[in-house]
Amino acid sequence: MLAPYPQLVRAGYRRYASYRQATLAGLATNTVFGLLRAAVLGAVLAERGTVAGYDIATAITYVWLGQGLISVVMLWGDQELARRVRTGDVVVDLGRPWDLQAAMLATDLGRAGHAVLLRLVPPAAFGALFFPFRWPERPQTWLLFAVSVALAVVVSFGIRFLLNASAFWLLDVRGVLGVWGIVGGVLSGLVVPLAWFPAWAQAMLVWTPFPALFQTPIDVFTERGDGLGLLATQLAWAAFLLLLGRLVLTRGARRLVVQGG
Repeated sequence: MLAPYPQLVRAGYRRYASYRQATLAGLATNTVFGLLRAAVLGAVLAERGTVAGYDIATAITYVWLGQGLISVVMLWGDQELARRVRTGDVVVDLGRPWDLQAAMLATDLGRAGHAVLLRLVPPAAFGALFFPFRWPERPQTWLLFAVSVALAVVVSFGIRFLLNASAFWLLDVRGVLGVWGIVGGVLSGLVVPLAWFPAWAQAMLVWTPFPALFQTPIDVFTERGDGLGLLATQLAWAAFLLLLGRLVLTRGARRLVVQGG
């Protein structure tokens, strides 16, 4: 009999595969916004030629990979854990014969696998078909990119888990998630490439997990920088966030006991 975690990966994939209309609607929305973003960045580069090492092909690749990664990384997250904390159902989850954090991560990886196939590949293919596109020059880059996307999902999960776990203290996390939705999109490289930020901002962001969400996978694909070094940074942030999440969950569970939960 399979351990619960591979089954949860499958369940996460099947759950999102059942929302066909929502998937198609989201894909259409991403494509429209991708066209708008490509037009804006294209206009900037048409005037200046190259900005911070980005030519037209690299910028277009950045746009379409970013549009596809939105659903894969799930930047704006969900409130599953926070909702279960608020209703008290998390007590049942904590009593089950599994590790709650690992179970939620396995489900999220299944969701991300579905998003890769139906929310990342189609926009990237559309961009490559109708626009100049910057393909990797080294074969190993494809493997590095796949690993980088997986690590981006884990980093995103680690952040979302921490934000949701704040419900142990706040109960209502909508404000926290709302702030994250705005800040995370800008600082992760979703809106504009981080290389276009002022030097002081880039120096600060290097010490945060934000680039690991969007900018790093795109940099790996476009072969900007040391691919292995970028993956090592992502891996370090993924491990740190998961460990921190485990600590917060442990403290939160103790708080439930204190409250009689």
